[in-house]
Amino acid sequence: MGQLSRAAPATRSGFVALAGRPNVGKSTLANAIVGAKVAIVSDKPQTTRRAIRGVATGPDWQLILVDLPGVQRPRDVLTERMQHRVERELADADGCLLVVNAEQGIGPGDRFIAELLRRGVGTVPVPVTIAANKVDRADQARTAATLQAAQELGLAGEIFPVSARTGAGVTTLVEHLVARLPAGHFYFSAAQRSDQSPSVLLAELVREQVLSRTREEVPHAVEVEVEEIERRADLVWIEAVLLTETESQKGILIGAGGRMVKSIGVAARRTIERELGTKVHLELSVRVRRHWRTDERLLDRLGIE
Repeated sequence: MGQLSRAAPATRSGFVALAGRPNVGKSTLANAIVGAKVAIVSDKPQTTRRAIRGVATGPDWQLILVDLPGVQRPRDVLTERMQHRVERELADADGCLLVVNAEQGIGPGDRFIAELLRRGVGTVPVPVTIAANKVDRADQARTAATLQAAQELGLAGEIFPVSARTGAGVTTLVEHLVARLPAGHFYFSAAQRSDQSPSVLLAELVREQVLSRTREEVPHAVEVEVEEIERRADLVWIEAVLLTETESQKGILIGAGGRMVKSIGVAARRTIERELGTKVHLELSVRVRRHWRTDERLLDRLGIE
């Protein structure tokens, strides 16, 4: 007799898009679920410019989180591309995790996104789960009010109070999302945590430090492009340029005596060394690229689709 065939163990996998208005903690939540830093975090709105995929893998499941830019009304070519990417990713996703801010409650921006999700971005509406994030910053009354208002958004999905910062409620949320994944093969290796190229990941880690040190229009006027990554002896040599739109913004980024760009570089180098697990030499320069946010060719090169 021939050997009895054994069915391969069933696996589940799928893409869940993280939607929400700017600065509700989508990137922090994606990092918490994946267990690694796949998206930069700051207190500035519109931190996320690309659709970044974070990969969380269990014994028989793989959850691919697509950290989307904050849903907004486009103002220029950059934000227009960001919004189109949101709509494309939502249309292709197996599910959506709408993140709201438990501390601030439900506002017009949340209702705008909920209406978009109710209508459906593609041919059919995408199944929605709601996460009320930042419960560690809200008292019980505020959290309860947010959960009630989230229920009234009319999305018919389950609602989970969570804190991406402390991890409270995240495991229960992940179990819920995994249980609703379709049967399917793994899209990434079990060790992979993100689909970002090395140059984009490094550029984002540098930009994170720009966001933490600048104010007003400067954070939104800066993009980072990595021009060289090379392993030399026992370290990784990285050259990157900070692109900004005006000479005055360039002056702010350089700072008196070069102190600002130096502080950005030191902090970014330390973060990159933690991520890569090796010594890093980081060379930063600042360059004016006027109207880069409307430069289609540059946005293509930067991977902002």
